Amino acid sequence: MGETLVEIMRTEVDTPLSETALFRGPFPSGSSAIMISTVARMGHSCGIISGVGKDGFGECILNRLKKDGVDVSKVLVDSDGSTACAFVAYDHNGDRRFLFHWDETPATKAVAPDMDTPTLKEAKFFHVMGCALTAKLSYGWEIVKTAKAMAAQGTKISFDPNVRVEHLTNPQKSKESFEIIHSILELTNVFAPGIDELKLLTGIDDVEAAIKKCFENPNLEILFLKNGSEGSKIYTRDGLVVEQGLYKVESVDPTGAGDTSIGAFLCALLEERSLKECAEIAAAAGALNVAAFGPMEGKISPENVQAMRNGTYRC
Repeated sequence: MGETLVEIMRTEVDTPLSETALFRGPFPSGSSAIMISTVARMGHSCGIISGVGKDGFGECILNRLKKDGVDVSKVLVDSDGSTACAFVAYDHNGDRRFLFHWDETPATKAVAPDMDTPTLKEAKFFHVMGCALTAKLSYGWEIVKTAKAMAAQGTKISFDPNVRVEHLTNPQKSKESFEIIHSILELTNVFAPGIDELKLLTGIDDVEAAIKKCFENPNLEILFLKNGSEGSKIYTRDGLVVEQGLYKVESVDPTGAGDTSIGAFLCALLEERSLKECAEIAAAAGALNVAAFGPMEGKISPENVQAMRNGTYRC
């Protein structure tokens, strides 16, 4: 359950959003949409609870998710609102600047669903992205409500905090945002923060101490620590640590790499692979995604992921 939006990107690096210049897009996007598209393309049954406008951008998103195999039956199509969008500018060092238009769009209007729906009862994982929690607080609480209902029926909760500083500029809103985030953290079984997010949410600057703090949560089973160019480290409650580097590809667009990785990681967990295999599959999917322009345009498939792991994939 999370956000669906279109992304419209600068065609050249170091062109700020304040200047008149060219954009490219729209591309179907949203961290939740990128993640669930990956799950579908990796061959698993999945769906998303979200919202779009009854417009061309909404069609762009829905057509792509349907093509990938995502169940979109619980996506609100709202004729009274426009589909959410994000404008993105890139720096030469790979950093990005976002301008979001989504807090009063259908992307934040979906409500907690009827839990008697068979597809929800059968769900093995319920995934949450932090940016979906904080764009509009009422929607964040709807996601919390849904997560609690899913956890109560035995569904595992996975959480990528994916904190967007653009959503935390208002002090009062920021306070409630963290209340929402911590409500999800209490339910979380698989946690996938970046290092800065780990420090922010624990209030601890030492990484190993912060990880230890996370495992004070009795529900937490796995912590998937994303570390940018250094790859990832995966920690388990029983003390197992798996380190994983990156697969070398020419990075065309970094957007969506983490969302893709956690989607592929959860698929590998569902397939009961070893933690090392899960880490490799996550890294390979992330590499495939950054090798294409567009947040979910990487050539993700089980075959391509395996080829990337074997060193036989050619972009």
